[in-house]
Amino acid sequence: MTVPRIDIGQESFTEEWQSWHREKEANLAGPHGFLAITSLRWLSAEPERFEDAPGVWSTSAAGVVVELAEGEELTIDGQSVTGRHDFGVIGERDSLFPGFGDSVIEVAKRGGHDILRPRHPGNALRTGFTGTPAYAPATHWVRPGRFLPFEEPRAVTVGASVEGLEHVYDSPGQVEFEVDGETYRLTTFNGKRPGSLTALFTDLTSGVTTYAANRSVQIDAPDEQGLVRIDFNRAANLPCAYTDLATCPLPPKENRLPVAVEAGERIPVERGGPAV
Repeated sequence: MTVPRIDIGQESFTEEWQSWHREKEANLAGPHGFLAITSLRWLSAEPERFEDAPGVWSTSAAGVVVELAEGEELTIDGQSVTGRHDFGVIGERDSLFPGFGDSVIEVAKRGGHDILRPRHPGNALRTGFTGTPAYAPATHWVRPGRFLPFEEPRAVTVGASVEGLEHVYDSPGQVEFEVDGETYRLTTFNGKRPGSLTALFTDLTSGVTTYAANRSVQIDAPDEQGLVRIDFNRAANLPCAYTDLATCPLPPKENRLPVAVEAGERIPVERGGPAV
C-alpha cells in the first residue's frame, strides 16, 4: 500500500487533540450524559414501575407506553404530559429523552429490545468523575490509509457489552493502513456525518493499558482517491468502559489488531485505570 505521508505540526496538533478530549469528556459527564444513568431497564408487556423514574412502563408491538399516576408528569417537546402517553415504535438505535424535574429518561431500542435508562445529574458516577486517562498525543499515530469499499454494503453482526445482546450494522468497506511497515485492515461502519466512517477495534494494549472490550475511532469521509486519515490519538472509550448500564457493540473479530496501539484513551479510573 502506497499513500502520501501526513505532515503535522506538533503544537497545533496537541491543541486540537486537547480540545477534542475536553469536548468528549464534557459530553460524557454532562448533566444527562452516560455517567448520569442510574439503571438499565428492559421493558416487557408486563407494566412495571421503577424507583428512579415516574410512571408505569410497558411495551408491545405497538410501541412503548407509560401510565403516569396523579401528580406525575413528563416533559416532552416542551409540553407537560400526564396520564397515559404512547411513545409509539422506536427505531433501532434511536432514543427519546422525556424530562422530569432536573432529570431525563432515555427511552430507546437496542438490539431489538425496548429499554429505559433514567439519567440523574446527581448520580455518584457523574459527580465523582475526574476525567479519563489517555496517552500523550503523538503524530506517529496519525496513520494515512485507504478506503476499500465493498461492492455492496454488508450487514455485520457483532456482540455487545450486555451478554446475549447483538447489534447489526451496515459496513460500507474496510480501511487499510500501515504501522511500522506492516499492513492492517479494519472493517468500518457508517459514521455520524455523511460519508464518514467508524471503526471499533481492540489491540495488544486492550486489557493492559486500554479498556479490554473495545475502543472506537472516527474517520472523515475518504477523498476522491479513497485516501483517509486515521488518528488513533482519538481512539475513544465507549460508555461501557465506565458503566455496566451501557449496551455498547463489540468489534468484529477481524478488528482485533495484532499491534499495540499506544495512543488514545486508556482504562478509566472507574475501571481501575490511573488517576488523572
